[in-house]
Amino acid sequence: MKKLLAILLLLSYNLSWAWTQTPPRPMEQCLAEAPWGFPQGKSGALLCRLGYATSVDVPARLPMWTVYTLTPKEAIGCWPRTNAFVSDQYFRKGDRAEPDDYAGTGYDKGHVAPDGDMSWDEQVEYESFLMTNMMPQKGGLNRGIWKLLETHIRAWTVQKNTEVTIYAGPIYKMGVDPTIGKNRVVVPHAFYKIVIDNSSRDVLAFIFAHEGGQGNNLNVALSTVAEVEKRTGLRFPIPKNANLKKNVNDFPVDFGALTNAKRAMCKK
Repeated sequence: MKKLLAILLLLSYNLSWAWTQTPPRPMEQCLAEAPWGFPQGKSGALLCRLGYATSVDVPARLPMWTVYTLTPKEAIGCWPRTNAFVSDQYFRKGDRAEPDDYAGTGYDKGHVAPDGDMSWDEQVEYESFLMTNMMPQKGGLNRGIWKLLETHIRAWTVQKNTEVTIYAGPIYKMGVDPTIGKNRVVVPHAFYKIVIDNSSRDVLAFIFAHEGGQGNNLNVALSTVAEVEKRTGLRFPIPKNANLKKNVNDFPVDFGALTNAKRAMCKK
């Protein structure tokens, strides 16, 4: 009886991770996620998902860039986190990252488009766990200042009642940076994020060194769009009359307001 119960529990556990992948949509259907345009400069495999668009560097097994626009309503989505990590079946086995590539390496499967920004729809949340939306990150970064910026953006979006467009991805060098796993996923040496308030056209750019213990002062990672472009080889479209900000303190946020808004929404 105990053995049967264990088998049923195992089957239930595995089924909870199972979800139906749908083919990528035409890129024009992701234009709303990138109102200022898609990054240019390097060619990759372009994918339009329900909540974001991305360009995958297949040899590196990494997304070169991901872009999405976060609305106030989406920032307080209620779909629970599933941890449904899965390989992207748009790519052939051997040409893609697998969850097992990260096993025992000490690196987190770090989201580019974070689950917290993708929890407004069941399929969108699942698609945030595709391995084409992951990059190897040290836990101290992924669960530290990187997560702090993700939460800061959600709080800003809700508090200002504005839409925010985010470009994000890894900074890496093929043949120089180390790799992990059977499929040789490149481990980036840094990460970037460009944040655009679509109403005020304020722009913040960040570059995070790949290390933990960076504290909670986002200004230590504040950079410029030009520097992100220099280090990635990409060109990022931003508003022509953008306000390029040099201090995160220009955007004070109330994390309590975000928490309360989410509780009120999800109670329904």
